[in-house]
Amino acid sequence: MRSVVALAFLGLLLFAATATGEEYAPGFGPNPQLPEPEHSLVPTVNIAPAKSWPAGATPTAAGGLQVTAFAEDLDHPRWLYVLPNGDVLVAGTDAPPRPEEGNGLKAWFMSFFQKRAGSTRTASPNRITLLRDGDGDGIAEIKRPFLTGLNSPFGMALVGDALYVANTDALMRFHYDGENVSPTGEKVADLPGGPINHHWTKNVIASEDGKKLYVTVGSNSNVGENGLDKEEGRAAILEIDPATGNSRIFASGMRNPNGMGWQPQSKQLWTVVNERDELGNDLVPDYLTSVKDGGFYGWPFSYFGQHVDTRVKEQRPDLVATALVPDYGLGAHTASLGLAFYDGKLLPEHFQGGAFVGQHGSWNREPRAGYKVIFVPFKDEQPSGPPEDILTGFVDADGNARGRPVGVAVGKTGALLVADDVGNTIWRVAPALPKQALVQPVR
Repeated sequence: MRSVVALAFLGLLLFAATATGEEYAPGFGPNPQLPEPEHSLVPTVNIAPAKSWPAGATPTAAGGLQVTAFAEDLDHPRWLYVLPNGDVLVAGTDAPPRPEEGNGLKAWFMSFFQKRAGSTRTASPNRITLLRDGDGDGIAEIKRPFLTGLNSPFGMALVGDALYVANTDALMRFHYDGENVSPTGEKVADLPGGPINHHWTKNVIASEDGKKLYVTVGSNSNVGENGLDKEEGRAAILEIDPATGNSRIFASGMRNPNGMGWQPQSKQLWTVVNERDELGNDLVPDYLTSVKDGGFYGWPFSYFGQHVDTRVKEQRPDLVATALVPDYGLGAHTASLGLAFYDGKLLPEHFQGGAFVGQHGSWNREPRAGYKVIFVPFKDEQPSGPPEDILTGFVDADGNARGRPVGVAVGKTGALLVADDVGNTIWRVAPALPKQALVQPVR
Protein backbone atom coordinates (compact mmCIF):
# COMPACT_ATOMS: atom_id res chain seq x y z
CA MET A 1 0.00 0.00 0.00
CA ARG A 2 2.80 2.38 0.90
CA SER A 3 4.49 1.71 -2.44
CA VAL A 4 1.26 2.45 -4.29
CA VAL A 5 0.85 5.75 -2.41
CA ALA A 6 4.49 6.61 -3.04
CA LEU A 7 4.14 5.91 -6.76
CA ALA A 8 0.98 7.98 -6.91
CA PHE A 9 2.69 10.86 -5.10
CA LEU A 10 5.67 10.61 -7.47
CA GLY A 11 3.28 10.67 -10.41
CA LEU A 12 1.70 13.85 -9.12
CA LEU A 13 5.13 15.45 -8.76
CA LEU A 14 6.09 14.47 -12.30
CA PHE A 15 2.77 15.76 -13.63
CA ALA A 16 3.25 19.07 -11.85
CA ALA A 17 6.80 19.39 -13.14
CA THR A 18 5.71 18.56 -16.68
CA ALA A 19 2.84 21.02 -16.52
CA THR A 20 5.12 23.76 -15.25
CA GLY A 21 7.70 23.02 -17.96
CA GLU A 22 5.06 23.20 -20.68
CA GLU A 23 3.42 26.30 -19.29
CA TYR A 24 6.41 28.63 -19.33
CA ALA A 25 9.12 28.96 -21.93
CA PRO A 26 12.71 28.98 -20.59
CA GLY A 27 13.47 32.19 -18.70
CA PHE A 28 9.83 33.15 -18.23
CA GLY A 29 7.45 33.06 -15.31
CA PRO A 30 7.58 33.32 -11.52
CA ASN A 31 10.24 30.63 -11.08
CA PRO A 32 12.35 30.37 -14.25
CA GLN A 33 14.82 27.50 -14.37
CA LEU A 34 18.31 28.96 -14.72
CA PRO A 35 21.06 27.06 -16.55
CA GLU A 36 24.69 27.11 -15.57
CA PRO A 37 26.51 30.25 -16.78
CA GLU A 38 28.66 30.06 -19.90
CA HIS A 39 31.87 32.06 -20.26
CA SER A 40 33.68 32.91 -23.50
CA LEU A 41 36.26 35.41 -24.63
CA VAL A 42 34.05 36.51 -27.54
CA PRO A 43 30.39 37.17 -26.68
CA THR A 44 27.55 36.14 -28.97
CA VAL A 45 26.58 39.08 -31.18
CA ASN A 46 23.38 38.58 -33.16
CA ILE A 47 21.64 41.89 -33.83
CA ALA A 48 18.86 42.23 -36.37
CA PRO A 49 20.00 44.99 -38.79
CA ALA A 50 17.56 47.92 -38.89
CA LYS A 51 15.75 48.21 -42.23
CA SER A 52 12.38 49.79 -41.29
CA TRP A 53 8.97 48.85 -42.66
CA PRO A 54 8.08 48.44 -46.34
CA ALA A 55 5.22 50.67 -47.48
CA GLY A 56 1.91 49.48 -46.05
CA ALA A 57 3.43 46.81 -43.79
CA THR A 58 2.57 46.56 -40.10
CA PRO A 59 3.36 44.27 -37.19
CA THR A 60 1.11 41.26 -36.64
CA ALA A 61 -1.51 41.61 -33.91
CA ALA A 62 -2.82 38.79 -31.74
CA GLY A 63 -6.15 37.19 -32.60
CA GLY A 64 -9.10 39.49 -31.99
CA LEU A 65 -6.91 42.58 -32.19
CA GLN A 66 -5.82 44.85 -35.01
CA VAL A 67 -2.86 47.18 -35.38
CA THR A 68 -2.76 50.45 -37.29
CA ALA A 69 -0.34 53.36 -37.50
CA PHE A 70 -1.34 56.10 -35.06
CA ALA A 71 1.51 58.34 -36.27
CA GLU A 72 4.34 57.88 -38.76
CA ASP A 73 7.53 59.63 -39.91
CA LEU A 74 8.75 60.41 -36.41
CA ASP A 75 12.43 60.63 -35.43
CA HIS A 76 13.52 57.74 -33.19
CA PRO A 77 10.43 57.68 -30.92
CA ARG A 78 11.24 55.75 -27.77
CA TRP A 79 8.88 56.76 -24.95
CA LEU A 80 5.23 57.77 -24.60
CA TYR A 81 3.12 59.71 -22.16
CA VAL A 82 -0.63 60.30 -22.43
CA LEU A 83 -1.92 63.66 -21.17
CA PRO A 84 -5.33 63.96 -19.46
CA ASN A 85 -6.92 65.44 -22.62
CA GLY A 86 -5.79 62.43 -24.68
CA ASP A 87 -2.84 64.09 -26.39
CA VAL A 88 0.18 61.81 -26.65
CA LEU A 89 3.70 63.03 -25.94
CA VAL A 90 6.52 61.20 -27.72
CA ALA A 91 10.15 61.46 -26.65
CA GLY A 92 12.32 61.39 -29.77
CA THR A 93 15.68 60.54 -28.31
CA ASP A 94 18.91 58.58 -28.49
CA ALA A 95 22.14 58.23 -26.56
CA PRO A 96 24.03 61.41 -25.64
CA PRO A 97 27.76 61.81 -26.26
CA ARG A 98 29.60 59.36 -24.00
CA PRO A 99 33.31 59.98 -24.55
CA GLU A 100 34.46 57.30 -22.13
CA GLU A 101 31.94 54.64 -23.20
CA GLY A 102 33.71 53.77 -26.42
CA ASN A 103 37.19 52.91 -25.18
CA GLY A 104 38.76 49.63 -26.28
CA LEU A 105 38.23 47.14 -29.11
CA LYS A 106 35.15 45.52 -27.54
CA ALA A 107 33.46 48.90 -27.14
CA TRP A 108 34.22 49.76 -30.77
CA PHE A 109 32.55 46.56 -31.96
CA MET A 110 29.54 47.20 -29.72
CA SER A 111 29.17 50.71 -31.15
CA PHE A 112 29.35 49.28 -34.67
CA PHE A 113 26.64 46.71 -34.03
CA GLN A 114 24.42 49.23 -32.23
CA LYS A 115 24.49 51.43 -35.32
CA ARG A 116 23.36 48.45 -37.38
CA ALA A 117 20.50 48.04 -34.89
CA GLY A 118 19.34 51.61 -35.51
CA SER A 119 20.83 53.42 -32.51
CA THR A 120 23.75 55.80 -31.77
CA ARG A 121 23.12 58.06 -34.74
CA THR A 122 25.03 61.30 -35.29
CA ALA A 123 22.98 63.14 -32.68
CA SER A 124 19.91 62.54 -30.54
CA PRO A 125 16.71 64.31 -31.74
CA ASN A 126 16.35 65.73 -28.20
CA ARG A 127 12.70 66.68 -28.60
CA ILE A 128 9.22 65.83 -27.40
CA THR A 129 6.47 65.79 -30.03
CA LEU A 130 2.74 66.19 -29.37
CA LEU A 131 0.29 63.94 -31.23
CA ARG A 132 -3.45 64.63 -31.27
CA ASP A 133 -6.29 62.51 -32.62
CA GLY A 134 -8.99 65.17 -32.52
CA ASP A 135 -11.62 63.31 -34.55
CA GLY A 136 -11.20 59.97 -32.79
CA ASP A 137 -10.43 57.90 -35.88
CA GLY A 138 -7.31 56.34 -34.39
CA ILE A 139 -4.90 58.46 -36.44
CA ALA A 140 -3.13 61.53 -35.10
CA GLU A 141 -3.88 64.34 -37.52
CA ILE A 142 -1.87 66.85 -35.49
CA LYS A 143 1.86 66.34 -35.00
CA ARG A 144 3.73 69.33 -33.66
CA PRO A 145 6.86 70.14 -31.65
CA PHE A 146 6.16 70.35 -27.93
CA LEU A 147 9.58 70.69 -26.28
CA THR A 148 12.99 71.02 -27.90
CA GLY A 149 16.57 71.57 -26.78
CA LEU A 150 16.47 68.70 -24.29
CA ASN A 151 19.31 66.34 -23.37
CA SER A 152 18.44 62.76 -24.39
CA PRO A 153 14.97 62.98 -22.78
CA PHE A 154 13.06 59.83 -21.89
CA GLY A 155 10.43 59.64 -19.13
CA MET A 156 7.64 62.19 -18.62
CA ALA A 157 5.10 62.73 -15.83
CA LEU A 158 2.44 65.41 -15.29
CA VAL A 159 1.54 66.55 -11.76
CA GLY A 160 -0.96 69.40 -11.73
CA ASP A 161 0.49 72.05 -14.03
CA ALA A 162 4.05 70.72 -13.72
CA LEU A 163 5.38 68.49 -16.48
CA TYR A 164 8.45 66.56 -15.37
CA VAL A 165 10.91 65.37 -18.00
CA ALA A 166 13.78 63.02 -17.21
CA ASN A 167 16.78 64.11 -19.24
CA THR A 168 19.77 61.80 -19.18
CA ASP A 169 21.50 63.95 -16.54
CA ALA A 170 18.74 65.89 -14.77
CA LEU A 171 15.08 65.81 -13.81
CA MET A 172 13.46 68.95 -15.26
CA ARG A 173 10.14 70.72 -14.57
CA PHE A 174 8.14 72.70 -17.14
CA HIS A 175 4.91 74.66 -16.67
CA TYR A 176 1.98 73.21 -18.66
CA ASP A 177 -1.33 75.08 -19.00
CA GLY A 178 -3.35 72.29 -20.57
CA GLU A 179 -2.41 73.25 -24.13
CA ASN A 180 1.08 74.68 -24.22
CA VAL A 181 4.25 74.18 -22.22
CA SER A 182 6.86 76.73 -21.18
CA PRO A 183 9.90 76.44 -23.49
CA THR A 184 12.34 76.67 -20.63
CA GLY A 185 12.28 74.60 -17.48
CA GLU A 186 13.93 74.41 -14.11
CA LYS A 187 16.14 71.67 -12.78
CA VAL A 188 14.60 69.67 -9.95
CA ALA A 189 17.51 67.31 -9.34
CA ASP A 190 20.71 66.10 -10.95
CA LEU A 191 20.72 62.52 -12.21
CA PRO A 192 23.77 60.30 -12.68
CA GLY A 193 25.20 60.97 -16.13
CA GLY A 194 28.82 61.63 -16.87
CA PRO A 195 31.31 60.57 -19.53
CA ILE A 196 30.46 56.85 -19.41
CA ASN A 197 26.65 56.94 -18.89
CA HIS A 198 26.39 53.36 -20.14
CA HIS A 199 22.64 53.00 -19.57
CA TRP A 200 21.55 56.54 -20.34
CA THR A 201 17.74 56.34 -20.31
CA LYS A 202 15.98 57.79 -17.25
CA ASN A 203 12.28 57.22 -16.67
CA VAL A 204 10.02 59.04 -14.20
CA ILE A 205 6.65 58.27 -12.62
CA ALA A 206 4.70 60.17 -9.97
CA SER A 207 3.04 58.83 -6.84
CA GLU A 208 -0.75 59.05 -6.79
CA ASP A 209 -0.66 62.22 -4.67
CA GLY A 210 2.16 63.74 -6.71
CA LYS A 211 4.34 64.32 -3.66
CA LYS A 212 7.04 61.86 -4.74
CA LEU A 213 8.68 61.11 -8.08
CA TYR A 214 10.40 57.84 -8.89
CA VAL A 215 13.26 57.84 -11.41
CA THR A 216 15.02 54.86 -12.95
CA VAL A 217 18.81 54.96 -13.35
CA GLY A 218 20.63 52.14 -15.14
CA SER A 219 24.12 50.88 -14.38
CA ASN A 220 27.35 52.25 -15.86
CA SER A 221 28.45 48.81 -17.06
CA ASN A 222 27.35 45.28 -17.78
CA VAL A 223 28.54 43.83 -14.48
CA GLY A 224 30.67 46.43 -12.71
CA GLU A 225 33.68 46.13 -15.01
CA ASN A 226 34.22 49.91 -15.01
CA GLY A 227 34.68 49.88 -11.24
CA LEU A 228 32.04 50.03 -8.54
CA ASP A 229 33.02 53.63 -7.83
CA LYS A 230 31.42 54.46 -11.21
CA GLU A 231 28.10 53.01 -10.03
CA GLU A 232 27.24 55.49 -7.28
CA GLY A 233 23.52 56.23 -7.36
CA ARG A 234 23.04 53.91 -10.33
CA ALA A 235 21.37 50.54 -10.97
CA ALA A 236 18.53 51.86 -8.86
CA ILE A 237 15.18 53.58 -8.62
CA LEU A 238 15.46 56.94 -6.91
CA GLU A 239 12.70 58.62 -4.89
CA ILE A 240 12.77 62.39 -5.39
CA ASP A 241 10.86 65.08 -3.52
CA PRO A 242 9.84 67.55 -6.27
CA ALA A 243 9.40 70.37 -3.74
CA THR A 244 13.01 70.24 -2.52
CA GLY A 245 14.89 68.13 -5.06
CA ASN A 246 16.09 65.84 -2.30
CA SER A 247 16.47 62.23 -3.35
CA ARG A 248 17.17 58.82 -1.85
CA ILE A 249 17.67 55.34 -3.24
CA PHE A 250 14.26 53.65 -3.11
CA ALA A 251 15.43 50.28 -4.46
CA SER A 252 18.82 49.11 -5.72
CA GLY A 253 20.64 46.24 -7.40
CA MET A 254 18.67 46.61 -10.65
CA ARG A 255 21.03 46.60 -13.64
CA ASN A 256 18.82 48.66 -15.95
CA PRO A 257 15.26 49.42 -14.85
CA ASN A 258 13.14 51.26 -17.43
CA GLY A 259 9.37 50.97 -17.51
CA MET A 260 7.43 51.61 -14.31
CA GLY A 261 3.76 51.40 -13.48
CA TRP A 262 1.29 51.30 -10.60
CA GLN A 263 -0.61 48.03 -10.62
CA PRO A 264 -4.26 49.19 -10.72
CA GLN A 265 -5.66 47.02 -7.92
CA SER A 266 -2.79 46.99 -5.42
CA LYS A 267 -1.40 50.47 -6.22
CA GLN A 268 2.03 48.83 -5.89
CA LEU A 269 4.95 50.12 -7.96
CA TRP A 270 6.28 47.62 -10.54
CA THR A 271 9.17 47.85 -12.98
CA VAL A 272 10.81 45.94 -15.82
CA VAL A 273 14.57 45.41 -15.61
CA ASN A 274 17.19 44.46 -18.22
CA GLU A 275 19.56 41.95 -16.70
CA ARG A 276 23.23 41.26 -17.51
CA ASP A 277 24.75 39.82 -20.69
CA GLU A 278 27.52 37.43 -21.74
CA LEU A 279 26.59 34.44 -19.58
CA GLY A 280 25.02 32.40 -22.37
CA ASN A 281 21.85 32.37 -24.44
CA ASP A 282 19.53 31.75 -21.49
CA LEU A 283 21.14 33.88 -18.78
CA VAL A 284 20.13 36.16 -17.28
CA PRO A 285 16.36 36.62 -17.75
CA ASP A 286 15.07 40.18 -17.79
CA TYR A 287 12.27 40.54 -15.29
CA LEU A 288 9.07 42.21 -14.15
CA THR A 289 8.87 42.81 -10.41
CA SER A 290 7.11 44.71 -7.69
CA VAL A 291 9.47 47.24 -6.13
CA LYS A 292 10.03 47.04 -2.39
CA ASP A 293 11.12 50.15 -0.53
CA GLY A 294 14.73 49.48 0.46
CA GLY A 295 14.84 46.28 -1.60
CA PHE A 296 18.09 45.03 -3.11
CA TYR A 297 17.80 42.94 -6.31
CA GLY A 298 21.31 41.57 -6.66
CA TRP A 299 23.21 43.51 -9.31
CA PRO A 300 26.10 43.19 -9.86
CA PHE A 301 26.94 40.57 -7.25
CA SER A 302 24.13 38.11 -7.95
CA TYR A 303 21.13 37.54 -10.19
CA PHE A 304 17.60 36.25 -9.64
CA GLY A 305 18.14 36.23 -5.95
CA GLN A 306 21.34 34.68 -4.72
CA HIS A 307 22.95 33.23 -7.87
CA VAL A 308 26.45 34.68 -7.52
CA ASP A 309 28.12 36.26 -10.56
CA THR A 310 31.77 35.27 -10.20
CA ARG A 311 32.91 37.88 -12.74
CA VAL A 312 32.55 40.67 -10.17
CA LYS A 313 35.96 41.41 -8.65
CA GLU A 314 34.66 42.79 -5.35
CA GLN A 315 32.29 40.18 -3.97
CA ARG A 316 29.67 41.16 -1.35
CA PRO A 317 28.20 38.03 0.25
CA ASP A 318 26.50 40.23 2.85
CA LEU A 319 24.46 41.94 0.12
CA VAL A 320 23.85 38.72 -1.79
CA ALA A 321 22.26 37.27 1.34
CA THR A 322 19.62 40.02 1.18
CA ALA A 323 18.96 39.88 -2.57
CA LEU A 324 15.26 39.67 -3.46
CA VAL A 325 14.01 37.26 -6.11
CA PRO A 326 12.13 39.12 -8.89
CA ASP A 327 8.46 38.29 -9.34
CA TYR A 328 8.44 37.21 -13.00
CA GLY A 329 11.07 36.34 -15.62
CA LEU A 330 10.68 37.92 -19.06
CA GLY A 331 13.22 35.83 -20.97
CA ALA A 332 16.96 36.27 -21.35
CA HIS A 333 18.22 39.19 -23.46
CA THR A 334 14.74 40.29 -24.54
CA ALA A 335 15.57 43.93 -23.68
CA SER A 336 12.23 44.44 -21.95
CA LEU A 337 11.82 48.23 -21.72
CA GLY A 338 8.21 49.38 -21.89
CA LEU A 339 5.62 48.68 -19.19
CA ALA A 340 1.97 49.65 -19.05
CA PHE A 341 -0.72 48.19 -16.81
CA TYR A 342 -4.11 48.04 -18.48
CA ASP A 343 -6.95 49.94 -16.84
CA GLY A 344 -8.89 50.95 -19.95
CA LYS A 345 -12.28 49.79 -21.21
CA LEU A 346 -11.68 49.24 -24.92
CA LEU A 347 -9.81 45.92 -24.84
CA PRO A 348 -11.44 42.72 -23.57
CA GLU A 349 -11.87 42.11 -19.84
CA HIS A 350 -9.04 39.59 -19.96
CA PHE A 351 -6.51 42.42 -20.09
CA GLN A 352 -7.74 44.25 -16.98
CA GLY A 353 -4.98 44.76 -14.42
CA GLY A 354 -2.37 42.94 -16.51
CA ALA A 355 0.89 44.29 -17.91
CA PHE A 356 1.93 45.04 -21.47
CA VAL A 357 5.70 44.87 -21.99
CA GLY A 358 7.66 46.25 -24.94
CA GLN A 359 10.62 44.00 -25.74
CA HIS A 360 13.20 45.91 -27.79
CA GLY A 361 15.06 42.74 -28.79
CA SER A 362 18.29 40.90 -28.10
CA TRP A 363 21.84 41.40 -29.32
CA ASN A 364 23.55 38.72 -27.19
CA ARG A 365 21.48 35.64 -28.06
CA GLU A 366 21.20 32.94 -30.74
CA PRO A 367 18.41 32.59 -31.69
CA ARG A 368 17.17 36.14 -31.20
CA ALA A 369 14.64 36.93 -28.49
CA GLY A 370 12.23 39.79 -27.91
CA TYR A 371 11.39 42.10 -30.82
CA LYS A 372 7.73 42.03 -29.82
CA VAL A 373 5.11 43.26 -27.37
CA ILE A 374 3.83 40.76 -24.84
CA PHE A 375 1.10 40.71 -22.21
CA VAL A 376 1.49 39.26 -18.71
CA PRO A 377 -1.91 38.45 -17.15
CA PHE A 378 -2.49 39.29 -13.48
CA LYS A 379 -4.81 37.75 -10.93
CA ASP A 380 -5.09 38.77 -7.29
CA GLU A 381 -2.55 41.53 -7.97
CA GLN A 382 0.14 39.07 -9.14
CA PRO A 383 1.26 37.60 -12.49
CA SER A 384 -0.94 34.58 -13.10
CA GLY A 385 0.15 32.81 -16.27
CA PRO A 386 2.49 32.59 -19.22
CA PRO A 387 3.07 35.68 -21.37
CA GLU A 388 0.98 36.23 -24.48
CA ASP A 389 2.25 37.66 -27.76
CA ILE A 390 0.38 40.87 -28.63
CA LEU A 391 2.49 42.33 -31.46
CA THR A 392 4.99 40.29 -33.46
CA GLY A 393 6.52 40.43 -36.93
CA PHE A 394 9.10 43.11 -36.16
CA VAL A 395 11.86 40.93 -37.70
CA ASP A 396 11.40 39.84 -41.32
CA ALA A 397 12.19 36.48 -42.91
CA ASP A 398 15.72 37.65 -43.75
CA GLY A 399 16.48 38.56 -40.14
CA ASN A 400 16.17 42.33 -40.58
CA ALA A 401 14.45 44.48 -37.97
CA ARG A 402 11.59 46.34 -39.60
CA GLY A 403 10.86 47.84 -36.20
CA ARG A 404 11.79 47.60 -32.54
CA PRO A 405 9.13 48.24 -29.86
CA VAL A 406 10.12 50.33 -26.85
CA GLY A 407 7.61 52.35 -24.81
CA VAL A 408 3.99 51.25 -24.39
CA ALA A 409 1.09 53.30 -23.07
CA VAL A 410 -2.68 53.10 -22.75
CA GLY A 411 -4.40 55.86 -24.72
CA LYS A 412 -7.38 57.78 -23.40
CA THR A 413 -9.78 55.67 -25.49
CA GLY A 414 -8.28 52.46 -24.09
CA ALA A 415 -6.19 51.46 -27.12
CA LEU A 416 -2.62 50.31 -26.60
CA LEU A 417 0.04 52.60 -28.08
CA VAL A 418 3.53 51.30 -28.94
CA ALA A 419 6.60 53.39 -29.79
CA ASP A 420 8.72 51.81 -32.56
CA ASP A 421 12.10 53.55 -32.69
CA VAL A 422 13.36 51.80 -35.83
CA GLY A 423 10.07 52.04 -37.73
CA ASN A 424 9.67 55.68 -36.57
CA THR A 425 6.02 54.89 -35.94
CA ILE A 426 3.54 54.83 -33.07
CA TRP A 427 1.37 51.75 -33.46
CA ARG A 428 -2.18 51.53 -32.13
CA VAL A 429 -3.65 48.21 -30.98
CA ALA A 430 -7.43 47.93 -30.62
CA PRO A 431 -10.11 45.25 -30.96
CA ALA A 432 -10.48 44.00 -34.51
CA LEU A 433 -13.49 45.36 -36.30
CA PRO A 434 -16.02 42.95 -37.81
CA LYS A 435 -15.36 42.50 -41.53
CA GLN A 436 -18.63 44.15 -42.46
CA ALA A 437 -17.62 47.27 -40.52
CA LEU A 438 -14.56 47.64 -42.75
CA VAL A 439 -16.72 47.95 -45.89
CA GLN A 440 -17.70 51.54 -46.58
CA PRO A 441 -21.26 52.04 -47.87
CA VAL A 442 -21.67 53.21 -51.47
CA ARG A 443 -23.16 56.70 -51.70
